[in-house]
Amino acid sequence: MCVALAGTVVAADQTKDPERAERRAMARETLARLDRVQPSARAVVEPAAGYAAFSNFGMKLGLAGGGGGKGLAVNNRTRQETFMKMGEVQAGLGLGIKEFRLVWVFETAEALDQFWTSGWELGGQGTAGAKVGETGGALQGALAVAPGVWLYQLTDNGLALELTAKGTKYFRDGDLN
Repeated sequence: MCVALAGTVVAADQTKDPERAERRAMARETLARLDRVQPSARAVVEPAAGYAAFSNFGMKLGLAGGGGGKGLAVNNRTRQETFMKMGEVQAGLGLGIKEFRLVWVFETAEALDQFWTSGWELGGQGTAGAKVGETGGALQGALAVAPGVWLYQLTDNGLALELTAKGTKYFRDGDLN
């Protein structure tokens, strides 16, 4: 019976492998896109405690909107991966559909740990153009979300200069972790 249960767990885990591989590929492509549009960002991402890359889709029809996304958070020191999801709810007049990518950068292990154990909620909006110490140029185009947490938003046209994130929740993907 133990052998049968172990076989079931292994089989279930193998069915998750293609989606995990897809998320890893998306994260690599998102980082490559960020490197193309903002080469100095590498100086922020590589020495950071970790990062998370997301592929997101959102739409707004009339007075309501929403969206979702999938991502991968990585601890740069241990290489531990945590598969994540994102959900968003918006209110206000609008019409449109957009696809975008996000790269979160966590300067500290504590901020990264909070992101993947407790999730993250965003409300309000921010604008780009931060400058901090010696890495100020590298952070151009990034939004300061919290102390030691930076966010790059990539669109088809490059870096977005403004991010509106009303009612956005980031959380662990219970199916893949």
